[in-house]
Amino acid sequence: MGCWDKLKTSSWAYPTAILSVYGFFANCRVAEPFLTPYLTGPHKNISGEVVTNYLFPIWTYSYLAFLFPIFLLTDFLRHKPIIMVQGLFLVTNYILLCFAPGLPAMTFLQVNYGVVTSTEVAYFSYIYSVIPIENYQRATGYLRSAMLAGYTFGASLGQILISLAGVDYFYINAITLGTVSLAFLVSFWLPMPQRSLFFKGEKAPAVGSQSQQEAPADGLGEPVRDKDEAELGKEKMERNGSAGWCSRENVASAGSLLWQSFRESYSSRHLIYWSLWWALATAGYVQVFNYIQLMWDHIEPSATSSIYNGGVEAVCSLVGAAAAFSVGHVKVTWAVWGELALGLFSAVGAGAVFLMAFSSSIWPCYAGYVIFKSCYMLLITITTFQIAANLSMECYALTFGINTFVALSLQTVITVIFVDEATLGLDIVTQFIVYGSYYAAISSLFLIRGTYTACVSRRNPEHSQTQEQESCVGVISAERF
Repeated sequence: MGCWDKLKTSSWAYPTAILSVYGFFANCRVAEPFLTPYLTGPHKNISGEVVTNYLFPIWTYSYLAFLFPIFLLTDFLRHKPIIMVQGLFLVTNYILLCFAPGLPAMTFLQVNYGVVTSTEVAYFSYIYSVIPIENYQRATGYLRSAMLAGYTFGASLGQILISLAGVDYFYINAITLGTVSLAFLVSFWLPMPQRSLFFKGEKAPAVGSQSQQEAPADGLGEPVRDKDEAELGKEKMERNGSAGWCSRENVASAGSLLWQSFRESYSSRHLIYWSLWWALATAGYVQVFNYIQLMWDHIEPSATSSIYNGGVEAVCSLVGAAAAFSVGHVKVTWAVWGELALGLFSAVGAGAVFLMAFSSSIWPCYAGYVIFKSCYMLLITITTFQIAANLSMECYALTFGINTFVALSLQTVITVIFVDEATLGLDIVTQFIVYGSYYAAISSLFLIRGTYTACVSRRNPEHSQTQEQESCVGVISAERF
């Protein structure tokens, strides 16, 4: 028993293992690939038009409303309570799906799911507040692998149960209720972090001093913050360390650190371009991801034919993971050729969306979705390590939150204009034509920018050599993320 207690309090393996188990069960949502057939089928009996133009937009608006407050609360409450909230709302989500009839209940469900998705930031940032910095690489890999394994297993199991066993959609949702309930129970076993990134409590001076000494270096081997800023931050924490969590001094110190992190995150034009692609592409990706089931149901109605949504999602996860994994083993000067790669693969993604929009057969539509999702996973991995290579963990967490907020804001604008029944309320095929055009515009922007960057690098060998050195740092960082 003593060894177990020692493992729980001192080892990085315990929180990583518990959070990985949580991530597996929280993402093992057997019913998720079949949500639209369930809503439009006899169990809920909601029309496809209402699901498209009324229900799903409510999730987008709720997600936007909750994202930034929950991002701040995640750090203020030190992550674990927010992860527990996510688990609780996941349970509520599938209780509503299983047992709550009528459109009002499904409307509330979309608001409930907005809380679930907005709390994902806690899952990604929790581990960095409880383990030593030298274990970030392995822990991050385990957490992402657990999420992928859970999603792939859930989608595959759902497809097997429906195609081979003929299980009703209700029982698929009941099974998912069981898996997310396990995730909620596992969240209680997570150790409570003793520090946060921005809000410094009573133990902050010691931890803060240590984190300043252990802060990761940038691509040139220099500390992320200069000595004056580090000393100033430490003095502030020492002055405010005895103040309460809700004191005016603590909030002011957190605001100052947030502003410094924001300036550091977006001080480089190179990082701004990568963040711009992140926000623009993610907005389009989430929109396609949200409405793809409606497209599949339009091409081949689930009420009259067999569907393979779960199998397709499982294939997407595996192909996308393989593409993302390959990034860390391909030696490319991303600082020179990265923006051009963003443009080229975005063009492939745009073509895949147009294939989905104009296809009259379900199999080309499935293939287009696999291509589109794989391209996005590949590019978001490149973008992630390019941003993370030169930022401290505090800045990376803030950058992740801001980029996600901007992406969600753009997605909300798209939803309001093209999807919401109060405005244009376009049909699903026209929506996908819009999404394809949107990705084509992103592709054009980065093809132009990438061509310019590549030409400048060829004309200036010294600049190209510097970019290559930065790329080597990026390749090493790719293995972390």
